[in-house]
Amino acid sequence: MTQTTSKRILITGLSTYWGARLARELEQNQDVDAIVGVDSADPAGELERTEFVRVGTQHALLRRVVEAAEIDTVVDTRLIVDATVTTSRRAHENNVIGTMNILAACSGPESTVRKLIFKSSAHYYGCNQDDPAFFTESMGRPHPPGTSIERDIVEAEASVDEFREKNPDVCVTAFRFANVLGPDVETAHTRLFDLPLIPMILGFDPRYQFVHEDDVVNALKHAALHDLPGTFNVAGDGVLAFTEVCSLLGKQFLPVLPPWGTSVATQALRRFGVVIPPDMLGQLRFGRGLDNRRFKATGFGYRYTTRETVQKLGEHLRLQPILAGVREPYRYEREVEEFLRWSPYVRRDREEDERPPMPNVAQLSELQKFLAAYAVAAPPTSEERAARQSKPDPEPIAVSEPEPPSAPVDDYDDLEAEEVISLLESLEGKDLVALRA
Repeated sequence: MTQTTSKRILITGLSTYWGARLARELEQNQDVDAIVGVDSADPAGELERTEFVRVGTQHALLRRVVEAAEIDTVVDTRLIVDATVTTSRRAHENNVIGTMNILAACSGPESTVRKLIFKSSAHYYGCNQDDPAFFTESMGRPHPPGTSIERDIVEAEASVDEFREKNPDVCVTAFRFANVLGPDVETAHTRLFDLPLIPMILGFDPRYQFVHEDDVVNALKHAALHDLPGTFNVAGDGVLAFTEVCSLLGKQFLPVLPPWGTSVATQALRRFGVVIPPDMLGQLRFGRGLDNRRFKATGFGYRYTTRETVQKLGEHLRLQPILAGVREPYRYEREVEEFLRWSPYVRRDREEDERPPMPNVAQLSELQKFLAAYAVAAPPTSEERAARQSKPDPEPIAVSEPEPPSAPVDDYDDLEAEEVISLLESLEGKDLVALRA
């Protein structure tokens, strides 16, 4: 592993959760000079330093952006791995045709691109009954792709491999991510686990392996800041049986899907709002495990194991009814974003508020004790007034008009609570009365 910091980064798929999240993470790194995000749709999150360019996957337009900005690193986060979010045709255009166009925009002897990071999926391996316990990166698919999404991923990775061979000077990194869980990302599995009753295939309890959404972003960031040529599995340590996953989430599982004709049964569940994509059926039957040792050998440390990832999702699901509606969904407004990012009138390095902090409860209590010791006497009672009237009036004594109480110090309003308390012992009675008033 070679330590390097990418200076000028282009992120594709800024309208996806991963593209926007990665851009925000890279914005915190001051060693990165420029971040450019491209997509045909609005960004999925608020950005500060990232320059958004509305462009699709047309390789001619992308090449112009790459050349103009002198991009040295391209991170492709656009891959669609959920068949329920779009049609098969659009998924193929995005996953296969789009990937080829992006690779073409990074090619050529005059290209400034020296690093390519491709976000792929563990769907590359598929799910079958004779699969190994853990797939390693050197293993190919034991069986032909069984779903359209799997075919797209295999074709997209084949294009990346061809690009790697034709451009040996470019550091190419491909990540095969396990199923992702997290409080903010929405996937087919997060929607499944949000159901009150989780359907299972009768007679099957498959093994599952997950990766937390934070580890996904950190993996992409780790590859941007280091040279990691090759393909890497990304998955949390450990595996869980599907029934264990349901128990950790506090959910009831229901083996209602038949082992034969499962696809027909899932179509019937659509009437009740339960959508299970075809690529998930293989996992619900046989499961899948990934060997993650190669990526850990690069110095990457996972924040969450598979069990901890499921537990974190369980905490979120329990709090979701309370937090629903608290956060306003983000909406990209071009004029507002450009003003916040580029206007000279926006104060980006705000100084801390110079006003004195409000005294805390302990300080107020101490102040009240000091002032109570010098409190003005209470008005006399009726008995005290009657006793005074029975006495002869004393000779009048000429007294000067009392001066109105003034502040103990001229700049009292500028003092903090601690400074006022430190002055109380040295103040005269009239000054304390004035302070209390």
